[in-house]
Amino acid sequence: MADKEATVYIVDMGRPMGEKRNARKESDLDWAMTYVWEKITSTVATDRKTAQLGAIGLRTDRTENELDSEDSFQNISVLQEIKQLLLPGLKDLWQKVKVSDTADGDAISAIVIAIQMITKHCKKLKYKRKIVLVTDGRGSMDADDMSQITEKIKSDDIELVVIGVDFDDPDYGFKEEDKDPEKAVNEATLRALVEDCEGIFGTMQQAIEELGTPRLKTTRPVHSYKGQLTLGDPEQYDSALCIDVERYPRVMVRKPLAASQYVQRSDLSNGHVSTQSSATMMPDADGADSGPIQSDGNSLTSVRNARTYQVLDEEAPGGKRDVSRDDLAKGYEYGRTAVHISESDLNVTKLETQPGLEIVGFIPWSTFERYMTLSVSCVVIAQKTNSKAIMALSSLIHALFELESYAVARLVTKADREPLITLLAPSIEVDYECLLDVQLPFAEDVRSYRFPPLDRVITVSGKEIREHRNLPNDTLSAAMSDYVDRMDLSDLGKDDEGNPAEYMNMTDTFSPVLHRMDQAVRWRAVHPTEPVPPPYDILTRYSNPPKELVAGSKKKLEKLIAAADVKKVPPKVQSRKRNRNEIKPLSGLDVGALLGNNKSKKIKITRENPIPEFRQALDTTESEDEVRDAVKQLSTIIEAQIKDSFGDIAYGKAVEELDLMRNEMIDMEEPGLYNEFIKTLKGKLLGEELGGDRREMWYEIRKNKLGLIEKKSSDKSNVDEDEAKAFLSSRS
Repeated sequence: MADKEATVYIVDMGRPMGEKRNARKESDLDWAMTYVWEKITSTVATDRKTAQLGAIGLRTDRTENELDSEDSFQNISVLQEIKQLLLPGLKDLWQKVKVSDTADGDAISAIVIAIQMITKHCKKLKYKRKIVLVTDGRGSMDADDMSQITEKIKSDDIELVVIGVDFDDPDYGFKEEDKDPEKAVNEATLRALVEDCEGIFGTMQQAIEELGTPRLKTTRPVHSYKGQLTLGDPEQYDSALCIDVERYPRVMVRKPLAASQYVQRSDLSNGHVSTQSSATMMPDADGADSGPIQSDGNSLTSVRNARTYQVLDEEAPGGKRDVSRDDLAKGYEYGRTAVHISESDLNVTKLETQPGLEIVGFIPWSTFERYMTLSVSCVVIAQKTNSKAIMALSSLIHALFELESYAVARLVTKADREPLITLLAPSIEVDYECLLDVQLPFAEDVRSYRFPPLDRVITVSGKEIREHRNLPNDTLSAAMSDYVDRMDLSDLGKDDEGNPAEYMNMTDTFSPVLHRMDQAVRWRAVHPTEPVPPPYDILTRYSNPPKELVAGSKKKLEKLIAAADVKKVPPKVQSRKRNRNEIKPLSGLDVGALLGNNKSKKIKITRENPIPEFRQALDTTESEDEVRDAVKQLSTIIEAQIKDSFGDIAYGKAVEELDLMRNEMIDMEEPGLYNEFIKTLKGKLLGEELGGDRREMWYEIRKNKLGLIEKKSSDKSNVDEDEAKAFLSSRS
């Protein structure tokens, strides 16, 4: 379980914070709140009840605190008591943070109120206590009781962080020119307080720059196995090796945030139901977005799935009958066949296992291939309070290391779990020893594929050819080698002192997907209408090769392109209409004319063979009118098939013909012909003009996504995405 945290943010909202200084395009308050919102939203994103925070406004127009009767605590407001902050509360806090009309207010007194809030909330319980003060250091400060405040902060183990707007920081290398004398005195006062409390004092510019560096999340390890590591059968042999061990994850895969779906409540939507993602924003009364959707909101509810099972029954209405899940039997797909397995047979296939970690063999280091690992790594350590087990496991680790061997073990983490085969590798560090384990594949997990060699071509007769048009020649190999050498990264890295270092250090590389997603979510939570800023530079630093290497290897690249004879591939012509006249036989003869086929003869599409005949009609068309006529003929056939269909027997054939018509019209760049027909067909289906209730046919059209051709599918279409989605509804 994570430690309890209580953090209080003190935000200076005085009138001077509304000014724009040092050529910045935003006010000091907005600039400082970039840091504050980033920290607050990071806490909110954890969704931990133990991570609680409060907020205090300094130099506010109003006075709202428990000590407001004293003069030194005026113009200080408690914006939020210490509690878990959720997104609705974040919205309320965002609305309260505004520049005030006063410059009065004491930052030291605000710290006293923050101490009182933490003391009242945490009492004597174990908490990580923290106070963060963000101010520009202007205005009066009362430093009379500094020693008592320092003593209280240290006795309550509170971490004090002071981040100042344009504060001088020699370590960072920033100094404000022509500083106001009063501000200089206040800076010195706050610096002395922080140093006495052993806290953190810094300038806002450095704090904001460091926001781009992702903070690594430290999690408490949870054991996945607790039991014995055995070598031999201890139940049969006294000489078997048994060591009490614990298994913990060493590396885990972190996935990006997942979206949840919500729908508008039926009693509020007036019959209109809209699905939205939890990553979208809830609109305010004035139409503005306010924050991510919460499942406990009044207007939304979570999506609930309902599933029904049907079997074919000619006597039931519609040819299908609903059945209960209890009446169904389990089946497993074997190729294209469903194989039924009864419950009694299924129990036989389950392997009854008991928890254990059993060594089944040893292999040399040289015989293990890294590609065989199937999982993230875990560590196996001895039981922490068992000195005998610690000594025994240490002996095993050193024996494996000295013999340059790995152990192969069978792992069952819990009773009746499927067994895993793991590889145990010794790891010896200065301060600890352990076994690293990764999962190995079974024989059924391995797929062997044979690929032709890259350095030679083998003919059908078995002859090996070393020079071939598909093989690189000496010139191309030399050009590629020179280009790779010029793009070498090994000597590019430098440390802070200019000495050679690793260019792409593991500790400086971060997952762009994870941290960019987190950045976007945090930004949208407090800026519902503004565009998401670009990703931090540290996330895109290694997405492109270094500019100096690209510039230095330009000539080598040109030689490589010439040696490889690289040519630009002409764009693919998607429209059959454009290149229909370009298709000519190599001999120059018109085979169709020789066989007596007359292109001018109109092809009639019949109901018995509509698909090939429709394709043939389009291949022989020379005008738009002929294309329209072919579509009209197929449209008549589709409507007749639906009208004469007994139940849904002919629906599949009609769907296939609709799919053909839609794809052909996209290729022919005539989306309007299809859209015109599908609109007419929808009206007839929902209006019961094709032999009664044919709503099931409309369901098949929706299921196969045979709606309107939109702009995304064809540039010639005038239907946008929203119109296409609305068309697929069941409304006429």
